Amino acid sequence: MLGIELTPEHDPHRIVDLGVRAEAAGYDVVYSTCHYNNRDPWAVLSQLATATESVRLGPGVANPYETHPVTLASKVATLDELSEGRAVFGLGPGDPSTLSNLGVADERGLRSVLEAFKTAKRLWAGERVDADGTFESTGAGLNYEPPQGADIPVHVGGEGPHMCRMAAKHADGLLYNGSHPMDLAWAREQVEDGLADRPSHRGDFALVAYAAVSVDEDPAAAREAARPPVAFITGGAAPPVLERHGIDRDEAAAIGEAVAAGEFSAAFERVTPAMIDAFCMAGTPDAVRDRAVDLAEHVDGLVVGAPLGPDLEASVDLAAEAVDGVF
Repeated sequence: MLGIELTPEHDPHRIVDLGVRAEAAGYDVVYSTCHYNNRDPWAVLSQLATATESVRLGPGVANPYETHPVTLASKVATLDELSEGRAVFGLGPGDPSTLSNLGVADERGLRSVLEAFKTAKRLWAGERVDADGTFESTGAGLNYEPPQGADIPVHVGGEGPHMCRMAAKHADGLLYNGSHPMDLAWAREQVEDGLADRPSHRGDFALVAYAAVSVDEDPAAAREAARPPVAFITGGAAPPVLERHGIDRDEAAAIGEAVAAGEFSAAFERVTPAMIDAFCMAGTPDAVRDRAVDLAEHVDGLVVGAPLGPDLEASVDLAAEAVDGVF
């Protein structure tokens, strides 16, 4: 599986054009990121649903804290109806550096993600739902049926060991936010533990590298464009991940604090070459392909994530060409 992440930080018309371009380039899935400080991903996805024909579409990823899980389920079902059965539900615990601005960062956890997508599956199957766990609902139900019904795929976005294992046991895929073979080898170990408890009726499962990718014929330009997403990733990375790559915790914490305060230039300036190597597939098409080949030893698919590169339109095509035949 080859997917692409389109971040609605640009004019939504441009994002839709990029999605159409991605479909033509051969991507299988287009995800739109979900952060309150960017444009509304659901508006972008709805436009993509009518502008494309075959590519699957979904949030990458939504979280059950900003929006009630029942409402999230309805948003995905609406996207499935509008796209005639092409929706994917990307769901995860969210980005702590932005959720902290909304006062909900401390609520993040595995149980809320699991309850949210289990509830969505029931709603899509036509059930009415009572819930009194991480969220509440009384007799909630949808007044329509999405084309895929309860078969809308659920892809969990997460990095922690428990989230990885939960996804492997209960979901259809794991979108692991990683770009380095060491991280994906570790994620595969967690997934295999979860798959040992997966009921056979749940069908196939895919471990997907949700990787930051910055590709350009000019390697220096590609690495410079990688600074913003690497800052966000570094600032939110768990201590074991930082240790795996030899990145100083205090430096990562300082980047995270700058991001949370909206001091983005300061955060981006603190990004080091080692951070780029750890958290992004950055460089020429040949360099990106070499890293993709290494990742393919551990994963079933790749999502080409932001920044894509210094030239978005060109990077959509360059990345697809670079990993052609790998996934």
